[in-house]
Amino acid sequence: MASFVTEVLASSGKLEKEDLAAKISKLSRKVEETKEEVCDMINKRYNEFLPSMQGAEVLMGQAEEVSKEIDVLKSCIETEVQQNLHTAVTEYAKLKQQLERNTTVIAMLRHLEEFHIAMEEFHKALLEKKYVIAAKQLEKARHSADSLKAWKGSDLPLLRALSSELTVQRENLIYHLGNEWKRLAVWKLPPSKEPTEMKSFLKTELQLTLGGTKEPQQSPPPLLSCVLQALTIQGELQHKIKLFSQVLLKYLLKPLITYPSLNVEVSEQQGEGTLISLQFAETPEEHPSPSQVYIKVLMVLKTLHTHLLDVSVGERKVSVILGDLVWQEMSHCIIHECLLYSIPTNSCQLEQYSAVIKETEEFEKSLKEMQYLRGDSTELLKYAQDVNCHFASKKCKDVIVAARKLMTSEMHNTVKINQDSKLSVPMLPYPGSGDIKGKQGAKKLEAPRLDNEKQLGARTLCLPACRISESVQQLMELALHTLSEAVGSSSQCATQLFFTVRNIFQLFYDVVPTYHKENLLKFPHLAAIQHNNCMYIAHHLLTLGHQFSPHLPGPLSEGAATFVDLVPGFRKLGAHCFLAHLNVQRAEMLERLSTARNFSNLDDEDNYSAASKAVRQVIHQLKRLGTVWQDVLPVNIYCKAMGILLNTAISELIAKIMMLELVFLQ
Repeated sequence: MASFVTEVLASSGKLEKEDLAAKISKLSRKVEETKEEVCDMINKRYNEFLPSMQGAEVLMGQAEEVSKEIDVLKSCIETEVQQNLHTAVTEYAKLKQQLERNTTVIAMLRHLEEFHIAMEEFHKALLEKKYVIAAKQLEKARHSADSLKAWKGSDLPLLRALSSELTVQRENLIYHLGNEWKRLAVWKLPPSKEPTEMKSFLKTELQLTLGGTKEPQQSPPPLLSCVLQALTIQGELQHKIKLFSQVLLKYLLKPLITYPSLNVEVSEQQGEGTLISLQFAETPEEHPSPSQVYIKVLMVLKTLHTHLLDVSVGERKVSVILGDLVWQEMSHCIIHECLLYSIPTNSCQLEQYSAVIKETEEFEKSLKEMQYLRGDSTELLKYAQDVNCHFASKKCKDVIVAARKLMTSEMHNTVKINQDSKLSVPMLPYPGSGDIKGKQGAKKLEAPRLDNEKQLGARTLCLPACRISESVQQLMELALHTLSEAVGSSSQCATQLFFTVRNIFQLFYDVVPTYHKENLLKFPHLAAIQHNNCMYIAHHLLTLGHQFSPHLPGPLSEGAATFVDLVPGFRKLGAHCFLAHLNVQRAEMLERLSTARNFSNLDDEDNYSAASKAVRQVIHQLKRLGTVWQDVLPVNIYCKAMGILLNTAISELIAKIMMLELVFLQ
């Protein structure tokens, strides 16, 4: 145990001794390093700093000398070098201008060379009838000439000569192309420039030649394609096709559309091509049917498409150009010369018009397939599909014309109207006849009948017996027939027809009193007839709307179909007309009585003769009016009218006699 402790203490002391020696050795090294650094610092501070400072001062002196030399050099540059530099720049600019001038001359010479080569190739191609190449070479020459004109000095005589030559050769090319076009499509026209008769168009012919080939072809000849493409390059195709379309419309298409007796004939002539001509065919029709027109027009356009127009120029075909030029005028002609007259005259024929709509659709489809018609152009089909509107417009126009003709006809042709007279109202379907439940409902409504013990007479509210103008009766029948056409029609068509009937009566209200004004004041017979006419119309207008409103489409069936508002106006018109004539008769009567010399001194023969004559004239006037009015006016109106005139005459006589009595008493 003791030995172990001794060993531990001995070892620990040994360790402390060794550690202390190491620390002292390390500290000694640090002292030496510090000494070296201090010596080095002192050496640099006092042995090396002062020489460096002296070197820096020397360098500062050298820098000042260099700065002075720089100022001298700068001054030299500003005086001599800059002047030399300006001279060099001027010389460089002159050299540059000379170079640009030389470049310009070279470019002009190159364009002149291109122009010359293009013109040589143009003449060569023109002689060989290679019109597309000739047109392209001419365009190259034109481009070269335009490039020459863009440079300064373009007013040189040489450039003017080139422009003149270019113009001459372009006209030469167009002339050759025009001759080729005329040989490919040869027109034979009537001698008159403005043919007016149908037979003059029979001399019209269009010869489509084979273009140098001997056998008939099912496509345009190659020469035609070259001619059309060359015209396109020169910008003349639109003008050529426009002239062709004008002749085509005037001498072929429009006559075929307008005259039903003209037919088109297409014949193949051996070695010459295809001939389109017009032939005469006797027909009783005044206007051609749509199917006939479509067949004839398609025959012409298909022939042109096969032998002339099925050629692509650029991104479109020639048929597209022709279609754009002729379609608007051709469709306008078809509408006004054909479709307008094919519109049905009555509503029963409207269902059959679907065949015309289908034919029109097929016609436009064929034109679109041949590219005469664009996809968005459907003027004919839209017109045909709007047949209800056109039917209503045509019907309304015809009705107004017929009504005006009746209103301006003579009024003295009359018919007798009595209590048994009735207008022939057309058979109208029951409002619910299309529905079985409606029929059953009608039967159920008819079953329970609750009759009053006292019934009105069969002739209650009937028009009194009188005479009316035959034209007015026909006018009412025209109105009834027009309203019957509205039954079963579309809402728009029915509305238009209904308001046409209203316009008829409003036209009567305005036209008849003005047109017959003098006769109504002059002739008592006509005044009485006009009174009866107005009362007759007013009588039927009371119930006319109720008769048809259940059978008309909405909103007419909802109460809008009425004529009751016109009744007071017609009654006033009739009464005013007759009262105006009564005033005329009264004035004539008073004028005659004024010649009786106041019935004074009747012992005198002259006074007696004058008074007697005046009284006889008044009596004759009353008898004549009674004869004229007795068979015309209703009994009550006749009695009132004659009573008024008789009362006027008697009152005037009594007044004059009473004046004599007063004079006698005085």
